[in-house]
Formats: sequence, C-alpha cells, structure tokens
Amino acid sequence: MPDADVPEVMKTRIIVCGLGRAGYQVFRLLKQQGAIVVGINNRPLADHEVETGDEIVIGDLWAASTLLAAGIREAHTLVLATSDDALNLAVLTQARVLNPRIRIVNRLFNASLGDRLDHTLPDHFSMSVAALAAPVFAFAALGSRAIGQLRLFNQTWPIREEYIDDNHPWRGRKLSDLWEERSRMLIYYLPARNRMDLVSAVVCGKHLQPGDRLIIATQPQVHTSQRNLRQKLIGLFTGIRYFQQHIRPTIWISLVLLTTIIGSTLIYTAASMHTSLVDALYFSVGLITGAGGNEDVVETAPADIKLFTVMLMLVGAAVVGIFYALLNDFVLGTRLQQFWNTARVPHRHHYIVCGLGGVGIQIVSQLHASGCEVVAIERDPNNRFLNVARALKVPVIQGDANLAATLQTAHAAGAAALLAVTSNDVANLEIALTAKGLSAKLPVIVRNQNPQFAPLAQRVFDFEAVFSPAELAAPSFAAAALGGRILGNGMTADILWVALATIITPAHPFCGKRVKDAAMEVDFVPLYIETKHQTTHGWNILDLELNPGDVLYLTIPATQLELLWRSQPSTLSSQLNYSGLVNEE
Repeated sequence: MPDADVPEVMKTRIIVCGLGRAGYQVFRLLKQQGAIVVGINNRPLADHEVETGDEIVIGDLWAASTLLAAGIREAHTLVLATSDDALNLAVLTQARVLNPRIRIVNRLFNASLGDRLDHTLPDHFSMSVAALAAPVFAFAALGSRAIGQLRLFNQTWPIREEYIDDNHPWRGRKLSDLWEERSRMLIYYLPARNRMDLVSAVVCGKHLQPGDRLIIATQPQVHTSQRNLRQKLIGLFTGIRYFQQHIRPTIWISLVLLTTIIGSTLIYTAASMHTSLVDALYFSVGLITGAGGNEDVVETAPADIKLFTVMLMLVGAAVVGIFYALLNDFVLGTRLQQFWNTARVPHRHHYIVCGLGGVGIQIVSQLHASGCEVVAIERDPNNRFLNVARALKVPVIQGDANLAATLQTAHAAGAAALLAVTSNDVANLEIALTAKGLSAKLPVIVRNQNPQFAPLAQRVFDFEAVFSPAELAAPSFAAAALGGRILGNGMTADILWVALATIITPAHPFCGKRVKDAAMEVDFVPLYIETKHQTTHGWNILDLELNPGDVLYLTIPATQLELLWRSQPSTLSSQLNYSGLVNEE
C-alpha cells in the first residue's frame, strides 16, 4: 500500500529479528502495511529474497552492536521470530537492557514459559506458530476453507472469504440481511466498485454484486459422535477379538496349571487312603507354587509317588513361572495398553493425525474439543506429547505413518480426513500419497514448510489442502507488532485486517460517539460490545453510544490501528494485558 495512504502515526519503527521462513513473512507483511521495519539476520539473504528498499542488518542477533545498528533505542516494537527459544530469550534480554520500554512480540515454542514471561515483563507478548496454525489445519479437515481464525465467546471461529460471482447464492442479497445472523459475523467488506466501508454499506442497504469480497467468521459447531449402534457393536466385537487373541496363551497356561493341580490332588488321594482330599489339594498347591506345606502326605508314600512328586516339582515350577510371566505382561506390560488403544480405534468417520509435534498435538486438541473422534500416529516412542494425547483418551498408534500397514491399522479407508503434519516435508508427502493409494477419495491435508511449494503440491497431487505453518502464523505476528492483543486476523487483496478488543476510557477517541459514526469515520467493523450489564450484537450495536468502561470488539485494517488510540498510543496494549481480555493462543 503506498506510504501516502498511511497515517503518519503508523510510522512506528519495528525490528524483526530472525528472517527465517516465518520472520521474513512477517517482515514483508509489515512493509506492505506501511510500517517502518528493519530486519536483523545472522547471514545475508539470497539476492532473489531481498527486494529494493529492504533495510536488513547482518550480525549476531543478540549482540548489542547489531541491535544498535538496527535502531533498537528508537524502535517501538521488536519481533523475535527465530525458531530457537534460547536465542529469542538472549535477544530479549539484550534488547530490554538497551531499550527498557520497547514492546516485544516473542515467538516461543514453550507455551508455559511464554505465559510466565507475559505476566512478568511489561509489554511482552508471546506467540506460538503451532498454536496459530493448528486451527486452520483442523478447520480444513472439517471441510471449512478457512483463511484464519477469530477468538470470540471462548470459541475459535473459522474465517473464510466469500467471493461473490455470478453463481454465488448471496449475489443480490442485502448486506443488512447477513449482518443480523447470530451464528455469523461480518468481518470485512471489499466492494468491486466504489469503495465503501462495511457499516456504511449495511446502513444504506447495499446489495452484493459480482466481484465483491466479503470476509466472514462462522460459529464453530461441536460435532456429536457419528457412530451408530452397528458401528459401536463392531468396535466392541473388535475389542473382544483382540482380547481373545492376546489372552489365549494366558488361558491355556492357566488350564494346564489347573489340570496339574487337580490331577496331582487325585493321585495323592488315591495313593494314600489316610490323606483327605483337602490335605492332598493343599500339598499339591504348595508343592507346585513352591510354598510347601503338609509334607506328611509323601513321607510314607511308595517310591513311584515320590518320583512323581519330584517330576511335579520341576514341571510345576516351569508352569507357574510361565503363568506369572504371561499374567504380568498382560496386566502390567504392553498387552493391556495395546488392547485399550486398538479397541478404541474407530472404523469410520474419524480423523487421523500423523505426527505428534507441536502442530500435531494442537490439531488433536482442536479436533477433540470439537467433539470429533481422533486417532494419532507417532513413530517416536519417547515423544513428549504422547501422554497429552492419551490424557485426552485419543488412541496413539506407534509406527511409521508412511507404511500402508500402519494406515490400515488406523482404518484410513474409513476416515473422514487424514492430516500429515510431521516436521519432515518429504515424509508428509509420502504419507499423503500412501493414504491416497489406500482410498482415493480420502481428504488429505498436508503440512509443508515452503509456502511457494504448497499451492503447487495441492494442485498436482489433488490434496484437500497444503499449508505452511509459518505462512499461516505470519499475519498474526505482523498484526501483534502493529499494536494490541489480537483476537484474529486475515489478508484480503493485500490488506491486513485484525480483530481486537479496545476498552473505552474517558480519553479514548471513540468515547461519547455512536458506534455507527465511529465505524464510518475510522473504517472499522464492530463485532459486539460488552458493557457492565450485557453483551450487544446485531442492529442494536450501531446506535449505541460508547461510554467509559465499555469493551468494543472490532475488526479494522492494520493501517488504521493506531487511530484507535491516537491520543494515547501506548495505553491500549497495557489495558488489554491488565484486564486479561484477550489470549491470542
């Protein structure tokens, strides 16, 4: 967007530290929105990666000299975008020494550490690529072509773009008709002709025309179990068959042990008329188990009975040893665990997640929270997230997901979708192609680190979707760098828009204004308002007057962000952080 169109207050200096895949995406997005942005990298970028006018400093990221050369003392915000938590922390420490007031957006894999830093350091906001990207993967598996997500009413709403063409069902509909739907929120509007903000279009009764673009968020639906009685019975019988298969050796050795005890009891009773059945049973059990007892039974017995006793001691020790080993393996070893996991693997309408890394476990949690049946495949028996998946009662199959046998164990042919999200791009491609070989109609969602390769792979291999986590997360980092705690974000026609909450204070530029008037003036879209007494959404919101203490939830182009707090550019962030209104993850 041209610099002339950007308000002067947007000219804040932002430093992006670490120009890897995610960092360079953030760097480019910030430049597109008109911010003054400086990049820091530890090595020179390739010529084809650098564009004219890019300001990039090369050096050790955490060195004071490198940060000073990038203008750390004059900068407003520092984005730490490397994938190394330790390096990000080192840069954070050095930056705060050089500029104690700088605002920091920190990419951290360790979510608990990020949460502690957010509560300890002022103006520190931790974000996770995995947490930001995972909902889009989950929405794609559920059939929603999401371009982002929006956190509202304690739910993650998928965001998608509706392009109005000649055959679109909304062609000719009034925007006001769509505005009032409670399960759908209008986020942003780009008319094909005669640019107009969404609120003005709603108020004047504008109709949707071919070429218009409309960004909407839809309320997520919790999926109920799709398994019918027949499928539940099949699962039960499958579990019983698996149980029988692995309990059979234990049953056989138990029968041998029981037969040995009964046979020896009868032999000792028949050999001596003075020995009762109970005494013979007591002696037989003690002899076989090694506990001993009541040895008078054989002291006066014939030699052949004593020889039988010797053989019984040897055979009994072997039988009892085998029995204890099988019982211990089944109850305390892996057999019982494998039984429970296999018995719970659904046959149909489930979702298979291949790879329990940071992205994979977030997808598992998202699908599970939506009420879906999920099966995970992970090759590493020491994976750190195995216990998390099992705590959610998600069955985990240990093995290589690129093997057809492993996918058949997960019943891939009957699955609703498969997500290949390991950290290896080649492995993901192999998993996806193997799954397609088992079931050509199976929807497959693939993770690929290269954002340029993703659309090509999707077209060539006919995958449902191919996503790059870095590309999905970059707009959120860019939006956070521009100000405030972010509820959601997206890109439309190279315009970055963000959703956030703003607290109306007596000094706020919107205080005392009607929502409709403020929205038309600044080009934002109101989502809903929280007052001390109620939450308002729909037509009523437009005529409300904003008073101190109200919380306004809205979407706005990133280039207009600082118009929300022009008279107090640094207070909104601290207000939102203090109130705990927003959690970007």
